[in-house]
Amino acid sequence: MNGKIIGGTSLPHIPWQDKPAGCRDVLWRYTENPVIRRDAVPCANSIFNSAAVPFGDGFAGVFRVDDRARNMQLHAGFSKDGIHWDIQPERIEFVRNDPEIQPFQYGYDPRVCFIEDRYYVTWCNALDWKPTIGMAYTFDFRTFYQTENAFLPFNRNGVMFPRKINGMYMMLSRPSDSGHTPFGDIFLSQSPDLTFWGKHRHVMSPQAPWESTKIGAGPVPIETERGWLLFYHGVLTSCNGFVYSFSAVLLDRDEPWKVLRRGREYLLSPQRDYECVGDVPNVVFPCAALTDADTGRIAIYYGCADTCTSLCFTTVDDVLAWLDESGIAPR
Repeated sequence: MNGKIIGGTSLPHIPWQDKPAGCRDVLWRYTENPVIRRDAVPCANSIFNSAAVPFGDGFAGVFRVDDRARNMQLHAGFSKDGIHWDIQPERIEFVRNDPEIQPFQYGYDPRVCFIEDRYYVTWCNALDWKPTIGMAYTFDFRTFYQTENAFLPFNRNGVMFPRKINGMYMMLSRPSDSGHTPFGDIFLSQSPDLTFWGKHRHVMSPQAPWESTKIGAGPVPIETERGWLLFYHGVLTSCNGFVYSFSAVLLDRDEPWKVLRRGREYLLSPQRDYECVGDVPNVVFPCAALTDADTGRIAIYYGCADTCTSLCFTTVDDVLAWLDESGIAPR
């Protein structure tokens, strides 16, 4: 494969559907979408923008569940096949070993990244109701230990790399403001200990019309021989409001703040009813990607219209070939 995966996991039971006959798209949707309905938990108004990872002989995840009071909460969940999910009815209660750590107030758009011996969770966390990047870790998706927030407000879309690079942990994020940010670039920050973050580097800015308002990292980057494959969302401001789509970019393996190749167009945009109609219309928002290192298959979980959760599929080789053929080099 021209995109051989490095340090990946063999996932022969990855959720998967073959590309439909005649499909010319690089990504294709699961025909039974959405895979998680908005009311899959009794208390839920909506379940979307959530993260799943391999766990044991199946999968586990952290899910954004907005309840019927419209509180933004995080719930754990488990699945044997990555399609049928048992999401816990009660939100995660974080253990804080240091009383000075800011208590959980609300949380949304989690990502989950396995590093070394545990699963790290990052999410948009409240610091006196000002959003920043919260962090926690778990070994079993039943007990979660909250650690220090990574950054000062305001920040969103904290996405960790799945290993140290040059001896440093690394995280992508988007500095923002207190509201529905009408701007945003992707930055990279580094840490020796997951507590103190610095050496901030600019990665990329909005460029094409489909992403002209703001961009943000999506699922945990996938390491290939050619670099880190990152799916990211971009936002267009239309006369009717924001439109969220997503694409891909290839980052340097040793200096991942350097862009090697970037999608000129989106890979997926809101076009199905469940992506266009919901609490926030016209949103596809990827937060997790399962990857089979043996075949290069990728299953991407994405939020739809801030209401439910769906799946789409591709392969590492397909995305890299698309970047080679139609992508753009950095300016």
